[in-house]
Amino acid sequence: MPDSCSTSPDGHFHVAAVQMVSTPDRDENLAQAGELIATAAAQGARLVALPEYFCFMGRADRDKLAIQEEEGSGPIQEFLAQTARRHGIWLAGGTLPLRSPDPDRVFNTMLVFDPDGTQCARYDKIHLFNFTRGQESYDESLAIRPGGEVRSFESPGGTVGLSVCYDLRFPELYRALRTSSLLLVPAAFTYTTGQAHWELLLRARAIENQCYVLAPAQGGRHPNGRRTWGHSMLVDPWGDILDVLPEGPGVVGGTIDAERLESVRTSLPAWRHRVL
Repeated sequence: MPDSCSTSPDGHFHVAAVQMVSTPDRDENLAQAGELIATAAAQGARLVALPEYFCFMGRADRDKLAIQEEEGSGPIQEFLAQTARRHGIWLAGGTLPLRSPDPDRVFNTMLVFDPDGTQCARYDKIHLFNFTRGQESYDESLAIRPGGEVRSFESPGGTVGLSVCYDLRFPELYRALRTSSLLLVPAAFTYTTGQAHWELLLRARAIENQCYVLAPAQGGRHPNGRRTWGHSMLVDPWGDILDVLPEGPGVVGGTIDAERLESVRTSLPAWRHRVL
């Protein structure tokens, strides 16, 4: 269910996704994120979303435990709050490691801050990525504890549903978010899986939920040897890609248009036709 901090939609709401190539240096990542957020804000974005692991991509799975924070305190959260306040924007902080009850694992958490710098939503990633093909192998459960609740919040652009990366493969999560105007999907898709499925899945989630999808991604070769797919994008409710950045640091964006949203939902009322 939505967290508090509601406001009424104003019809047009400019949003932006930041693409990064994060490193094992937290401070370096925060500095790069700050510059890209400033660019997005200068271009008129009122909501800016950062990619998964924007603050840190270590050389080993458990490296993230060293920079974990308690909710409400720590340099990463201070950066997000201060940056949102400085630019007067809604800021979705990709993901950062928050302490969990398990000493060997953290929550992979997206925190959202309002234009006053106040935290107004939290989502702990529910689905944990596991992939093995040849020499390529990933298992997020080694260092991450899964969350258990879907989350959304109210913005001037309408209800914003929260999800992270591997969640994209589970359409039931998005149905549980009901009629969001915008879905956020910060990610660090691998090059292999991203090339095969990233665009296809993003457009499918937009089409089947008849909403906008904003997907900030990691995109490039990282110092830990990993290569991420990138292609941060904004997709409209008809499945059209409004903006995309293939690789490297940068910003993509566009407008959440309430009239466009209503037009798609009225001309093809799929939500009303649901049976199951």
